[in-house]
Amino acid sequence: MKVKTLLVLAIALILPGLPIISTSADAGQNWTLKTLQSQTLRWSNCNIGFLCASFKVPVDYNHIDTNTITLQAIKHSANNPSKRIGSLIMNPGGPGGSGIQYVLSADYIVSKSIENVYDLIGFDPRGVNLSDPIRCLSDKEEDIFLGGNGSVQNAADLAAGISSAKMLANNCARAAGSKLGHYSTLETAKDMELLRILLKEPKLNYIGKSYGTFLGTLYAALYPKTTGRIVLDGAVDPNVSVVNQNIAQAVGFDTALKSFVAANSSYSIQEIKAFIQLSRTKPLHSNTGRELSESLAITGIAAALYDPTNGWPDLKYALSQALEKKNPNGFFALVDSYNERDVNGHYVSNQTDISEITSCLDFKDPRTVAQIQTDAVKFAMAAPLFGPYLAYSGLACKFWKVGPLASPTLTKLTTNPLLVIGTTRDPATPYQWAQGLHKDLLNSTLITLNGDGHTGANRGSSCVDNAMNKYLLTGVVPAHDLTCDTDSALSAAVGA
Repeated sequence: MKVKTLLVLAIALILPGLPIISTSADAGQNWTLKTLQSQTLRWSNCNIGFLCASFKVPVDYNHIDTNTITLQAIKHSANNPSKRIGSLIMNPGGPGGSGIQYVLSADYIVSKSIENVYDLIGFDPRGVNLSDPIRCLSDKEEDIFLGGNGSVQNAADLAAGISSAKMLANNCARAAGSKLGHYSTLETAKDMELLRILLKEPKLNYIGKSYGTFLGTLYAALYPKTTGRIVLDGAVDPNVSVVNQNIAQAVGFDTALKSFVAANSSYSIQEIKAFIQLSRTKPLHSNTGRELSESLAITGIAAALYDPTNGWPDLKYALSQALEKKNPNGFFALVDSYNERDVNGHYVSNQTDISEITSCLDFKDPRTVAQIQTDAVKFAMAAPLFGPYLAYSGLACKFWKVGPLASPTLTKLTTNPLLVIGTTRDPATPYQWAQGLHKDLLNSTLITLNGDGHTGANRGSSCVDNAMNKYLLTGVVPAHDLTCDTDSALSAAVGA
């Protein structure tokens, strides 16, 4: 059973790993907040045009002692140092997305005007990629966890899902030990404040995509006086319950699939649904014997729906290969890109593991397994295709060995002016979340992209991009909330 959440940014480029840069601080030191804030970032060349450094953060901010985690960071210095504004920290989403890999892909993410005047900074959050990565599952166990039966249609399906969830929960508890309760977004927000101090920046300038908007919101709640120019794109509403989050995502993906079908009339929703069901009973196999399970089929479809420019053509090709030639390789390409699995069956990142760990710490879901099973009926009614899969998202949290952390109040927050961007047919972060976050951030401006796909910036709308760039370059937000189109780049002020 696939119980992994779908709250991730559609994919930053997967690039070769960088060397881990050792910290300037002594191991075993008895740390205090003052000594942590007094570290020196010793930047050294780690890729052409990039510098890397590391810094220590406490495992537990409530009990700072000798137990630390080493975080890895990267910097692309401003192209025009004489016009430098400051540092711009970037996060691609997740949980589990690598800020280091994201900055390496910066040419595809921000404009040259931003690269000219900002030092672009990325860091891998605690437990992610190069920052003391936590791995719970072997490659074979990862295949089992991600490739199970998918939807729960009988008692045996539920038992298999529970078994898989328990495997992950038990393995993560063993792998993380006493650190298990300290991979939360709340603690990552505190790490980001420490990084701001080490960068010697008076305020935090930040771009967060998808889950990265939740990280940015937590930062703003904790440190409102040091929030600088902050862009939250593909917004998460932190005040929506887990069940309503998952229902909204299921509806979002169903809606996105309808948009895909409308634009690619080769296959109907019913044909796609029948193919998914067939993947449950008579799955296709590659020439190496790999099985395209129901769960992998739905994952491949979901992965493609993040990006209409590249993902939709890939999905059209994958469907044609699978339905007409009984060849699943197009689907495997989509799935493996999404799950970061290479051609040898190795998972090149720990995204699945850390995503589950962080999600279980971030959001409280008081429901029992029986109540989740009851709620699954609502999911299927609201979203007939994706609902049955997302209904059991987060099942592993029911067997987690530590409880979620308490978050600060995330309503009616007052900060410096910031931008919230939402896309009307975003499958992974539904548009209503951007509207909700906009209401909770009292000094925010909402930019609405009328379009498909996940997130709004750098997706073919000069209206969105010009407003974001002007804000990052000058600090000036639009006079009113904006509604933007994709191709024509027309905008209309609302709320005037």
